[in-house]
Amino acid sequence: MHHYLKCLALFLSCVQVSTSVAEPVSITPAKPLAIGSRLELFADDYVIDRLEGEASLHLHRPAPQEVVLVTDKPWEGNTSAYYTIFRDGDLYRAYYRGSHWDEVAKKATHPEVVCYAESKDGIHWTKPNLGLFEFDGSKQNNIVWDGIGTHCFAAFKDTHPDCTADARYKGIARGRPTGKKGLYVFKSPDGIHWTRIKDEPVITNGYFDSQNLAFWDAHAGTYREYHRTFVDGVRAIMTGTSSDYVTWTEPVLLNYGDAPNQHLYTNAVQPYDRAPHILLGFPTRYLPAEGQRVEPTFMASHDGLNFKRWLDPVIPEDAPEDRDGNRSNYMTWGLVQLPGNEKEYSVYATEAYYTGPDSRVRRFTYRVDGFVSLRGTGQGGSLVTKPLVFEGDELQLNVATQDGGSVRVELQNTAGKPLDGFALSNCQPLQGDSIEQAVVWSGGKLSSLAGKPVRVRFEVNNADIYSFKFE
Repeated sequence: MHHYLKCLALFLSCVQVSTSVAEPVSITPAKPLAIGSRLELFADDYVIDRLEGEASLHLHRPAPQEVVLVTDKPWEGNTSAYYTIFRDGDLYRAYYRGSHWDEVAKKATHPEVVCYAESKDGIHWTKPNLGLFEFDGSKQNNIVWDGIGTHCFAAFKDTHPDCTADARYKGIARGRPTGKKGLYVFKSPDGIHWTRIKDEPVITNGYFDSQNLAFWDAHAGTYREYHRTFVDGVRAIMTGTSSDYVTWTEPVLLNYGDAPNQHLYTNAVQPYDRAPHILLGFPTRYLPAEGQRVEPTFMASHDGLNFKRWLDPVIPEDAPEDRDGNRSNYMTWGLVQLPGNEKEYSVYATEAYYTGPDSRVRRFTYRVDGFVSLRGTGQGGSLVTKPLVFEGDELQLNVATQDGGSVRVELQNTAGKPLDGFALSNCQPLQGDSIEQAVVWSGGKLSSLAGKPVRVRFEVNNADIYSFKFE
């Protein structure tokens, strides 16, 4: 009995949550995370040890903006889908399926094709006459590919340092339903003229009727792919890696920890360019019991396999219209900054699928790093990180305060004791709204702690912190 009480006391001392902003909590040291001068988000649990008081992690939704693309060409239509959007220098490129469904006859009105659009600003898009493939007797159209892979073609610009000029752009797509099952890979020197890299599919384990995708992960030094499968009748996402884009590892299922098992596909995973060691995804949740409705959700990972998945939709069906029908609310694959706007990211989502003569793509905007924030109420609360090893002589926060709110930061040793000169009482409160606001302490130079393991305690009072970075 005495041994049991000692163990219980030790356990409670480790998990104790304090509502005080002054008293440190005793913490068992953990292995430090080497974050260097990287930007870190609160989108997953990688740096987070615990929350205290009235602090929580808040999932944000992007704000709806204008419709940027309408699929009103004869070779497009109301079931145009699976959009890929990325920035390529001064140009924005979009690839998508052109298709149309006759709701009365219950059949497709023309074969599926891959369409291409481009933009200088990410808002106003043109559909160039490419002259490549014939539709209804004319090549005056924006069809960029017609062949194996038209159902769900996804493209990217390859930034691999050894990428050859003829394969600077790469694609991946499902083969024809009647052909060999699997994903085929493609290459292009200019993003317009495409050929297959191999005549056979390179990935065959899965179910591929979705927007499957691949990209070069510069941080990990590998190609990654994410595709759809089924597990016991439930839609799921698998991933694999490759050194050459042709030979892939056996795919494995993503892990979401204790999140509930739900239909997920059309994953929209990509590295976050401000923090390329973090992968962000906008997987579609399919709700068959609600009229086959779909909604984009959000997830994040530091390793590409284990994701923290947030359960609320980031684009609900009323944001703002025509998203409550059968498969009418997909996020596109793309997270881009528009020219002259360094404080926002744009994402895009579809609407009016099946319901009209065409479908639409609408732009939405996030605050930079604004996917998930550490939020404190007027009662105040804190987040304490795991032990971190950083580089640099300044700590900057992406922060916004409201109604006289403030943020203070404390640096602790690995056991949770405030370090001399870096306690909360030494920190000048941060106020206002800034993407990069420096933290100032009165008692020491931050550079003296570089390379040493520390915990960071963020105290938030009527405020949000979106990210932090030592530099």
